[in-house]
Amino acid sequence: MAQQSRRIILLSCVLVAFLLPLTISSFSNTSLCLSIKAATLQRKPRTARQTIKDNRRKTPSGKTPWWQHSVFYEIYPRSFKDSNGDGIGDLNGITSKLDYLAGLGVDAVWITPFYPSPQVDFGYDVSDYENIDPQFGTLADFDRLVAEAHKRRIRIIIDYVLNHTSDQHPFFVASRSSRNSPYRDWYIWHDPKTGSPPNNWSSSFGPVAWTLDGKTNQYYYHRFYAEQPDLNWHNPAVEKRMFQTVRFWLDRGVDGFRLDAVNYLFEDPMLRDNPVQPELRPGSTTEHLQELKYNRDLREVHDVLIRLRSFTDKYDPNRLLIGEAYVPQLQEMMRYYGPANNELQLPFNFFLVMGKVRTSLDAATFRSVINDSDRALQGRWTTYVLSNHDIPRAFDRYGDGQHNEQIAKLLATLLLTLRGSPFLYYGEEIGMMTTEPKTIEEVRDPVGKRYWPANKGRDGERTPMQWDATSQAGFTTGQPWLRIPPDAAARNVAVQAKDASSILSFYRQLISLRRRSPALLDGGYDSIGDDPRIFVYRRSSPTQTMLIALNMSGESSNLQLNGSGLDKASRFRVVLSNQRDGGQQIVKNSLQLAPFEAVILDTQTTR
Repeated sequence: MAQQSRRIILLSCVLVAFLLPLTISSFSNTSLCLSIKAATLQRKPRTARQTIKDNRRKTPSGKTPWWQHSVFYEIYPRSFKDSNGDGIGDLNGITSKLDYLAGLGVDAVWITPFYPSPQVDFGYDVSDYENIDPQFGTLADFDRLVAEAHKRRIRIIIDYVLNHTSDQHPFFVASRSSRNSPYRDWYIWHDPKTGSPPNNWSSSFGPVAWTLDGKTNQYYYHRFYAEQPDLNWHNPAVEKRMFQTVRFWLDRGVDGFRLDAVNYLFEDPMLRDNPVQPELRPGSTTEHLQELKYNRDLREVHDVLIRLRSFTDKYDPNRLLIGEAYVPQLQEMMRYYGPANNELQLPFNFFLVMGKVRTSLDAATFRSVINDSDRALQGRWTTYVLSNHDIPRAFDRYGDGQHNEQIAKLLATLLLTLRGSPFLYYGEEIGMMTTEPKTIEEVRDPVGKRYWPANKGRDGERTPMQWDATSQAGFTTGQPWLRIPPDAAARNVAVQAKDASSILSFYRQLISLRRRSPALLDGGYDSIGDDPRIFVYRRSSPTQTMLIALNMSGESSNLQLNGSGLDKASRFRVVLSNQRDGGQQIVKNSLQLAPFEAVILDTQTTR
């Protein structure tokens, strides 16, 4: 009985310490609570002004926002660099590679979750939003990472999971303890429907989005794994507490947040069934996909985002909100900018990794998707992404097995010359490949275990970064958490850094060119022509015009320049190409492009 009482006291103290400002007198009769209070005080951050010398570039008032000129780089911390030999990447490992990122030309790093977590979904199941999981380091390590990044003019974006917590989070532990718990309505609980779940909603990772809690005989809702219960954003206390955590990290100097699964924050209060589609879920022979009509993109999501944007703008209008919202239509993505551009500065534009364009290197398809995006945006800034921690790598999605190196450079040219902020995924700059598990015993991602072998999960795009040709690719001195890809000895940073013709060297040239080019930084976008093999577009500013031509075919193709619509241009200078020397060649009427050649031309006029 004494042990049970102690557990109740401990749980109450953890919740109060996390939720409310404490005073020592609040728990003067409980030494256990005093120890929790002391730990809380040790974790309380000082302001960024006190802890971080800010050497970042300042954006003068009225000038272009910093994120519009930035190249973003996503780091999956488990797989980037291990500093202590335990086989798992960590924050100190990231800090040790900041000079590499600065040399690449990266302006901002987005780090996926590093919070304390049971790691069911590898960090996206958070058990404490205001600390660091010991396997990744400490808050002091994080502060040092931010400070060192800012010294190199690299901004830090962190992942923030607003939609759900871990089932081990004190909020949920209290919520499930009793129907009368003060935290019961912090989550979504409902009675069974004639012995079954409340409705037909499926999970992203399984057939049912409801789990029955035996103690209270109610179901709780989870859009993702059962260990990731959804927060109830209809409860104002949830919003207030989650916004407090935003301030916690702002005070530590972060430059912005990538908001995970943000379009799932609200659900239909009437719990109406989602329409069932005829298509089967990938990997399943029995589960059908659903139209997520009643648990995705509800109106209330936008109300929260308006308030969150106001919250961060009041703190500092230079802090950035990026939103992950996979939506089927461009107009749905547009709503995340807000009715007065007062929601997200950068909703992720995922339309290059959806549908046919996801796997088909086809000029007409790319032209159509990008033109549609540009029309829908109506001048707003966007993002472009080809790979991330949930998507198989672009290198092998588009590679034909013969021209993979040229195709990787062509894709880099596309990503870094479109009108929008490019997001690179770690290892993309060296052409890392998706390396799927060979057996189910190797699988770490739970969704891969559930749907093996038709769906092998996401381990393949999360393998360790390939730094050099040593036995563990320079990632760790221990046993890596995922198998090192077999091509690491030949495909790694050390090898490519010495090779002027490598993918890495090409990325460096491209990023440097983008940074120097008024047209590529701020210019408008115009698609030119309808060649079935060559995707051609123009980027124009008042002082410069660039023409980008991408031969997305395995055949040599002729680019007719006299029909490009550049009336004032009489000749073109090859600035950069993935298959020829740039900077010298002058061309006039036409240019013969090799298979999968990408070329950037600077237009010139005769005097």
